[in-house]
Parts: sequence; C-alpha cells; structure tokens
Amino acid sequence: MDEQNFDVVVVGCGIAGLAAAVSAQEAGARVAVLERSTVEERGGNTRYTGAWMRMKSEIEISDDFEEHFAVNGGGYIDPLLLERSLVSPEQQPAILRSLSYVDPNVISTFAAEAPATIAWLKTSGLRFIPLPNAFPTAVQPRMQPSGGGLALVEALAPRFEKSGGKIFYETTARSLIQDEAGAVTGVNAVVRGNRPVQFRAGAVILGSGGFQGNAEMMTRYIGQRAVNLRAMSLGSHYNKGEGHCMALDIGAAPCGDYALWHASPMDPRTARAGSSVYIYPYGIVVNNRGRRFTDEASGSTDETYENVAREVSSQPNGIAYVIVDAKIADVPNYKLAIHTEQPAIEAASLPELAKKLGIPAIALQATVATFNKGCVPGTFNPGQMDNLSTQGVEPAKSNWARPLDTGPFRAYPIVSSIVFTFGGLKVNTRAQVINNDGDPIPGLYAAGETMGTYYGSYTGATSVLKGAVFGRIAGLDAASRRGSPSA
Repeated sequence: MDEQNFDVVVVGCGIAGLAAAVSAQEAGARVAVLERSTVEERGGNTRYTGAWMRMKSEIEISDDFEEHFAVNGGGYIDPLLLERSLVSPEQQPAILRSLSYVDPNVISTFAAEAPATIAWLKTSGLRFIPLPNAFPTAVQPRMQPSGGGLALVEALAPRFEKSGGKIFYETTARSLIQDEAGAVTGVNAVVRGNRPVQFRAGAVILGSGGFQGNAEMMTRYIGQRAVNLRAMSLGSHYNKGEGHCMALDIGAAPCGDYALWHASPMDPRTARAGSSVYIYPYGIVVNNRGRRFTDEASGSTDETYENVAREVSSQPNGIAYVIVDAKIADVPNYKLAIHTEQPAIEAASLPELAKKLGIPAIALQATVATFNKGCVPGTFNPGQMDNLSTQGVEPAKSNWARPLDTGPFRAYPIVSSIVFTFGGLKVNTRAQVINNDGDPIPGLYAAGETMGTYYGSYTGATSVLKGAVFGRIAGLDAASRRGSPSA
C-alpha cells in the first residue's frame, strides 16, 4: 500500500478545508488536502454558493447572531444540564460536553472570531461587498465575497498550492487511523481504480461537508421524502458523508439535527445552482392537488423561506407551485427575487394555468376563490411586513394578502432544495472532535458542515462563515501538534 506522510491531513477542499489547510501551512505545517473531485470541480458546495455572510460589515456580526443560534439550540434540554453549561467547558460534566445541543461557548467563539477571519481572508486578495437585495424583505443584513464562493476557492487553493501544499484530487478518505493511545494519526483513502493509499499525519481535519450526496444516509436520517429533495448544486453530490461515518465509527459524539437540512424553494427545471424562487410571499403556494398548505407570508422572506421549502417537501411528489397574478408588477424589483433562468408558466385564466401545470382546474379555482374571499381591504406595502392578512381562511396568510384576480396568471414550480445537512460532529472551541464520553479525540478536528451546529431553523448566511472560522481555528491548532501525535 502506498503511504504518504504529512504533519496535517485535511479532508475536503471547500471553504472549511481550504481555510484549515492554508492556516496550518502558515503555521509551518506540511499539509495535504484530500479532494474527491477533479481539479476542475474542486470546492464542493462552496464553489457554487453565493457565500452570503450574516454580518453588518467586515467587523460586525448581525445583531441577532448568537440569539438565533440559542433559540434553535437543540430541542427541550434538561434545565439542570443547561444550568451546568454556564461554567467553563473544563468544569462541565462529561455528559454535557458530549450532549447534542448548540454549545454556547462554540457559538461565542464563532461570533468573536468572525471579524478576524474576514480580515485574514482579505490577505488572499478577497473583497467583501454588502448584499442589499438578497430577499424581497429581510430583518438581518448580509455581505458576501465579491465573486461568491468560487472566489474563495480560487483565492485559497492556488495560495495553498503555490506555497508548497499538496492537493490530492480524485482521492477519497474512507477511515481514520489511530495509535495505541487513541490519537488519530492518519487516514485510509482510495484513489481512482479503488487503489488504497495511506496518509499519515499528526492531525486530521474533517472538512468534507454534509451527507446530502449519499442516498442511503439521506433516507436513513431524513426519510422517504429525501428522494424528492433537489441538490442545491453539483458540488453537493461530492458530499457523501464519509467524514461523519469515519468519526462516528471511532466514538465521536453527534451534534446537529440529523433529520433536518437547510432548504430553499428551488425551481426543479433549472440547470443553475441555487435557482430559488423568493416571490412566494406575494402570491399563493399550492400543491399538485391545487390546494394551499402553508402561510406564505408569516414573516420576512429571509426568516420564512426555509420553512416554506420544507413544507413543500411534505406535499405529494414533493412539488408545489408559486402562483401570482398581474399585480406582481406592483412589487418593486420583484424580478430580483426570481433566481431561476426558466420562464414563468403563464396563462390568461386559472383553468388554462391549471391545465399547463397538470393540476385539477376545479380544485385550483376553488382554492383561489376561498383565498380571495378571505382577503380584506388594507394598505399593501411590499417592502415590509404590512399585516395585510386573510380572515377565515385556513391556512391563513399573515402579510401581503391580496386577491388573485387579475390576469395574466403566472406560476413557478418549486421543490425543496437541499443545500446541506444539519447533522454532524460535536466539537469544542478549538474545533477538536468530542467523543461520546465528553473528551476530545486527540488529533481529530472538524469544521464546516462536518461540524454539527444547526437545529430547527438555519441561522441564515452563517454556513460559509462557519467553515472559514472553524477551518482556520482547526488548522492553527492542528499545526501545533507537529511532532506530538499523541498530544
């Protein structure tokens, strides 16, 4: 068997893996990156994402950053355990250190290190710009690197390779190697042709994304509806969950909700990454039976799109249709909320539209008639939540409720896209993977979506930022282990 020796081995070439690799290299470590894809496709999900970040500026996170994580902290935790989380991690009982919930110390570290990580990324020539039109309505600001996620990959990967770093393309990590003391000392991998290769190192960093590219894991954890989820990008298909499996196999503690995923309402006809349709608050959403099933406007778009998309996944065949009428023209810049390159399906009447959509015309007409009857007079204000709600309609529509009565009518099909999975590995503030007994596994780190963080509702625009922050933390800490594989 071929054997390669490095100080640090990083699994994955997205933002988490690249941030880890570059930071470890800067600290003097000899670093290898294992990447399943070809060089042309390197970067996983990061390559295709807009890389939105929940920050007011390069030095300020959003006002609700830590609060949103706390609200979506992991179900109904025993209050006696939560009280004991207020002490330092070293003083916490082992059962709490390994518990599957959002560790407030990890989130505090995330928030504190975000500005410094942005400053560090700028040393690679990256620029950051505000993102004023991410959604029709939003309660929190966002910014992004100019050029999106691809800019991150194309800045960090060449920087790493030009400084002597080695990226092994078409190489897949399969299992972890441990020494007699339990420390992780390398990775068993395979290259094209299923040929085994061993990578030995003093530390391994798992930045291999989620498991949305693995049909078996998707069905095991998310269930039968997983088959109808559309991957956000081609990069998603490289994320097959080996990072999760190899760590869980040696006793790593799970964290994050394995049954949930970050969802977005995506046009299934699209050939583009992330072609979401965000105009649903200004119309209605019906399933393929012609019936409404959700409140299309319970809040601002940035806070509702994930729940709407998940509701779509529970409908027959996992598909729904956003329907608007000619009055959509009253919404300023509404086309900015339509990211698909595919045209709307248009018709002069509802029966004609139903025929084009392949849904029962009588049911659609009845649904629209009931909805229209529930709309009441009021002031329509598309730029903010206007409380123009329906009355006597189930489900209610809480804002922007106007009758659909003016042709032509337009529709967009939507399915629930899966951007990434929530379930991952428990880590501490140093990005060390924690085992089920609450102890760090020496030499093993996780960052990005391999690191479990999210429950319930995604804290929007934090995924790429999390990968960068904890990738950098992991790289620096892993580099300090050089020459001490059992430290």
